Amino acid sequence: MVLTVIRRLSSRFNARNYHYTVLPADTFEGKTITKAKVIKKLKQTEPTQYGGRYVVTMLPGVDPGPKLMSFVKDIFKTAHVPVDFEEIAYDGTEDEEKTAQFGKSAVISMHRNGVGMKGNIASPHLTSIQPNLMLRNELDLFVYIVHIKSYPNVKAKYQNLDMFICRQNTEGEYAMLEHEAKPGVVESLKIITQENTARFAEWCFDFAMKENRKKVTVVHKANIMKLSDGLFLKVVKDVAKQYPELTVNDMIVDNCTMQLVQNPWQFDVIVTPNLYGNILSNIAAGLTGGPGLLSGRNYGSCCAMFEVGSRHITFDSKFMNPISMLKAAIDLLRYLDKDEHAELIDKAITKTLTVDKIQTGDLGGTNTTEEVLNSVKNNITELLRTSNVLQF
Repeated sequence: MVLTVIRRLSSRFNARNYHYTVLPADTFEGKTITKAKVIKKLKQTEPTQYGGRYVVTMLPGVDPGPKLMSFVKDIFKTAHVPVDFEEIAYDGTEDEEKTAQFGKSAVISMHRNGVGMKGNIASPHLTSIQPNLMLRNELDLFVYIVHIKSYPNVKAKYQNLDMFICRQNTEGEYAMLEHEAKPGVVESLKIITQENTARFAEWCFDFAMKENRKKVTVVHKANIMKLSDGLFLKVVKDVAKQYPELTVNDMIVDNCTMQLVQNPWQFDVIVTPNLYGNILSNIAAGLTGGPGLLSGRNYGSCCAMFEVGSRHITFDSKFMNPISMLKAAIDLLRYLDKDEHAELIDKAITKTLTVDKIQTGDLGGTNTTEEVLNSVKNNITELLRTSNVLQF
């Protein structure tokens, strides 16, 4: 069901043959290079199946990515999930040629499989090639979504929260358009285009309707950035006219950060440019228990990528919270229309956190990573007795 809807939404945004994407700019030597090029839009790739099993691209990256991915494989084995992974290694090298080769291999794999999971592939080095941004642009992953939802019996600033934050994923301040104009002077360009903003807005409003949401808040800084954020706000509001069923308002980003902390229940769906969405997602994560519970979804015109919703997970091999990556795996399964497997793992995680109250230290508990995983697996085994999931 989810895959069918995502395909339908994505197909709406391929009417034109071209869109703008970017190349990394030289930020070190003041060189003048081409900073943008026009490429053909990507065609939708059907997730690959062999003998009824899906093949999913897996990009573990650097720590804690490989560990988190091992948790997913362990849980999938317990739940009899018909998914195999094509792993592509990345060690965080500062060698730009090796980083570029990793990016090329990852893009080829994603085009072949149509869906992937991603760990930490952010380069720890100051280089002109950033794998995260490169993948978003090469794969045209123009929508990024996090679901902010609190759990009962889990320590959090607020309970009963349930909202989505949707951010434009390929433009704004993350367009990779930086250069050194002269020694000591760096320019960073913020890119907002009417075409990409319009298809992003349409995608988000369709998503809000599909999720039975009632209100969409457009977050911006158009009072200061009158041209860039002004264009974003205007285009999104113009698109909103096609959705009279939704209540649409707008809010300046600094006010939104305050309102999110003071009264988060007023928000249902937030639609915003790239950088603001990143900041708001991390604030919201802090309100509901921390980054260890948050997953992130990247959707594009050709494929989808799933990952943790925040990079700020405490990396401790004994006490690391595995839930965020497991929730990303649930998002993946729903995208593949494996709803029964997704529901099985989701119920097992919810029971572990809220009924068994087995939680890592970041959630106020005292349990180890292994204890959390064992609880989830035991709950899966118990739920399988009454589930319709095929076991083989």
